[in-house]
Amino acid sequence: MPSNRQELDPIPTHDAVEPLPRTSNAPRPIDSPELQARLDQLVRDAGAVPGSTHERLVRDLLLSGLKLLSDGRDTGELKLIAAAVKELRHAYRVFGQYPAPHKVTIFGSARTPRDHPDFAAAVQFGRLMAAEGWMVITGAGGGIMEAGNLGPGRERSFGVAIRLPFEQATNDVIAGDSKLITFRYFFTRKLMFISQSEAVALFPGGFGTMDEGFEVLTLIQTGKASIIPIVMIEGPGGSYWSQFDQFIRAGLADRGWVSPEDLGLFTIAQSPAHAARIITDFYRVYHSSRYVRDDLVIRLNRPITPSDAHRLADAYRPLIARGTISLSGPLPPEDDHLDLPRLVFTHTRRDYGLLRRLIDDINLCPPP
Repeated sequence: MPSNRQELDPIPTHDAVEPLPRTSNAPRPIDSPELQARLDQLVRDAGAVPGSTHERLVRDLLLSGLKLLSDGRDTGELKLIAAAVKELRHAYRVFGQYPAPHKVTIFGSARTPRDHPDFAAAVQFGRLMAAEGWMVITGAGGGIMEAGNLGPGRERSFGVAIRLPFEQATNDVIAGDSKLITFRYFFTRKLMFISQSEAVALFPGGFGTMDEGFEVLTLIQTGKASIIPIVMIEGPGGSYWSQFDQFIRAGLADRGWVSPEDLGLFTIAQSPAHAARIITDFYRVYHSSRYVRDDLVIRLNRPITPSDAHRLADAYRPLIARGTISLSGPLPPEDDHLDLPRLVFTHTRRDYGLLRRLIDDINLCPPP
């Protein structure tokens, strides 16, 4: 079953990296036809279908690894690359066993006490999302991470932990579970947080929470990750997110460092129930997005009317590079979610805050 999560702008497989000048003109073993043929055979012996995309991609992965030898990379660099690939392979394998349920990532402080209003709010939010059929991803530690796992419980929780010199213990909810993954590197860990979730919930926290929040905002703002709802939650009486909002508006938007539409990439929720409703409403009609060459394909959970498609095209003309927004079925390169209707248009590849607003408008369209 294909995953619900769709990368908005995956790297095209035909893109080539510009090679650096060779430090030596001496022939390399990797360039020999014999070794290339052995590499092809090795990939096929491992189970690749000849001529398939999987065969080509795995071959490219192995070839890049072999080229590290002739590149003369040092031991530290090789360790990093090898460990990162191992971590990602294991993490994708774990998440791949749960492709169907929607998943929400919860970020927040590991230092939040259990008697704090934010802790109670995170427990309630996780419980509400589990009741909607979602699974929850946290960093597996204490504080908000423990609360985020406590709400949905062990069965509906993932833990994405990190090895630190001052490592805190994994929380009791997820400790020992097969859905607990421990990473060595922050960059591989953050990749899984974002690539495997269809929503992000931010609770008050420190440098780490801010780093994670700004990372997902940046990826969405630049079109490097698909648009997902980002909600900001805290306990009753808190002022953390109102102060954050003031800084973003006065410190960034008023200075022109972000566009006015970018402020719509996140929503400050009034309560855990409000946050859960924002997330579920985001997928009321909208399903997922991907590019097919220059066209943005927006998959829908149900059709909308031609008149609504025309209205959206008029209202969001700045997003359209040429042509209009059209109702469509699957485009030829697509191979998943083929039963879903589509909206298709040639996107300018910018103004993703405005694109977020378009999705909100799509979700308000009544059934035909």
